[in-house]
Amino acid sequence: TTPGTNAWWNMTNQTPSISERVATYLKRTAFLPGTRFQELPGDASVRRYVRVIPPSGQSRILLVHPGAIDPLSLSFLSVGSLIERMGIRAPAVAGYAADLGIVELEDLGDLTLQQFLTKATPDERAGRYREAIAIIVTMQYQGRELESIEFVPFRLAFDVDKLMSELEFFIDHFLLDARGVTLAAQQRTSLQEELRPLAAELSAEPRVFCHRDYHSRNLMIHEGHLYVLDFQDARMGPNTYDLVSLLRDSYVDNPNDLVETMIDEYLRLTGNNDATEFRRLFDIMSVQRQLKALGTFGYQSAVAGTTRYDDAVPRTLHSLAAVLKRHSRFNRLRSLLSFHLTELE
Repeated sequence: TTPGTNAWWNMTNQTPSISERVATYLKRTAFLPGTRFQELPGDASVRRYVRVIPPSGQSRILLVHPGAIDPLSLSFLSVGSLIERMGIRAPAVAGYAADLGIVELEDLGDLTLQQFLTKATPDERAGRYREAIAIIVTMQYQGRELESIEFVPFRLAFDVDKLMSELEFFIDHFLLDARGVTLAAQQRTSLQEELRPLAAELSAEPRVFCHRDYHSRNLMIHEGHLYVLDFQDARMGPNTYDLVSLLRDSYVDNPNDLVETMIDEYLRLTGNNDATEFRRLFDIMSVQRQLKALGTFGYQSAVAGTTRYDDAVPRTLHSLAAVLKRHSRFNRLRSLLSFHLTELE
């Protein structure tokens, strides 16, 4: 095998042991001489992605974990089999090597929904969003039909503790680490007192299957259809969770009229006639989800040292500010946050 432009062993912050495992996998699985491999942009996790390009035939994607994996307990494989049973398109698993920590996947190309939207007409944008919302509805409906402790997501939930842990992550890694804020004990307590009721209200909602990271970077367009990626962290949660992730996306600018139209589309597909209450819960979920996203971005910037998510921060803060200003119940939370984040004033 030969490396691509960005050879795995020459990549910054990578260890030789990973490149050795990739090379071993290629030899073990009889990839042809002259096969190249190169890094793909990763996600906010410890997983790495490598495209394998043989001199002839189909390319593949290697999902490389930090160490050995147990196929029987690996959430990616377990949730992937569930997604397949739901009838949702996702990259097919072509093989794996447990000892090397590698899963070989179908290569869906490079066209994410995020990239598609940069050149899409309004009608094309609306069409893709309708397709994405139909997938959410399918996951929720099929999740009820297929619910079983056999699958990891049905054993996990967005309960109060989980939702609050994500909000604490925002405090620690966005406010403290990324923005350099110093919080007195009472200031942190005041924030927690405003955030915990939001977590409690969301936790009390009926739970459905949630992808958990359902946004434009995790939806691929391949052969004319949307494919779903990065579903391994799925769990049960509010029916607004994935819809908020999609429509209040940190990576794309969606006009308010499109967001409202697509909320109506979701309500139509699910037969939900209480639009006012749903939109109220949608906004509460938006606050939690956007704070959680800021925590992730702060960690990636201040702790992991990557700038890949920096351009998502202003968009997320702008969206958060709009939601906080729309509801009087968020007045105190907005006041507490805007003391440190002028973007929310």
